[in-house]
Order: sequence, then C-alpha cells, then structure tokens
Amino acid sequence: MENFWISNEYLIRLSVAMLLGMILGVERVFAHKTAGMRTYALVAMGSALFVIISEMLFQSHGNTLSFDPTRLAAQIISGVGFLGAGLIIFKDEKLMGLTTATGIWVSAGIGMASGFGLIGLAVVATILTLFIFIALWYVEQSIKKAVNKKEVPQNLAD
Repeated sequence: MENFWISNEYLIRLSVAMLLGMILGVERVFAHKTAGMRTYALVAMGSALFVIISEMLFQSHGNTLSFDPTRLAAQIISGVGFLGAGLIIFKDEKLMGLTTATGIWVSAGIGMASGFGLIGLAVVATILTLFIFIALWYVEQSIKKAVNKKEVPQNLAD
C-alpha cells in the first residue's frame, strides 16, 4: 500500500500531459475534426501514465529484473500508430485524416516527454504543433489557391 499515492512530481507530469493534449485538442475542435480535446488529452496523458509506470517499475524492480523503461515507450509509439491508422480514411478518391493521425502521434510524444519529466520539451513541442496546425494551415491554403489559379498545360493535365 506504500505506492498508493503518487508523488507530486508524477501528478504534475500527468497534469501537464493532459493540459497540453487538451490544448492541441481545442485547435482540432475549432478545425471541426473528429478527434478533439478529450482524445488528445487522453492520448497525451495515457502516454505519460505508461512512461511513469515504467519509471516506477524500474525504480522498484530495476535491480532484480532486466527491465528497460524505454521498451514501454517504444510500445506506446506502436500502439498510438495503430490508433492513428484507424483515423485515416479514403473517401471520394481523397485520403483524409492524416493530419489528425499525426497529431495524435505527436500528442503521444508530448505525453511521453511529460511522463519522463521533460516538461520544457513537451511545452515547446506543443507550441510547434499548434504552429503547424494553425499557421501552416493558412500557408497551405494560400499555396492551394495559387496552384488552382494557374492553368495547367494540357500535356501535364493528363
């Protein structure tokens, strides 16, 4: 029963992961995407939780087991990749959901960084991800408009 309560450090790590995931999810809600605040928060916090579990097991059993906490982190990446694959669909000859899937993947990385106590890295990654979600969306739309305005030569249109 000695490990019933977690330390404040772990509570902070979980909370930061959840909050950063929620922040990414808010942007996705504004962008009218299916995965929103709850999904991103759960992926980030869940990733942090698995890292913390791994760290705690290593601290309590590291001497007796050949236990490597990075193995669990690697499995998080695989598991979230499976989750992301379910978000990608092919509709009307167009691939959809790639940004959402990669956003979920990055959210897991942010959660893992938080779980390992790399809070600064998690915050910077969140800011950069928001930049990609928001600022690059406008850049991408401008490029698409510019490309659509140009006439495509007949020999390239085929």
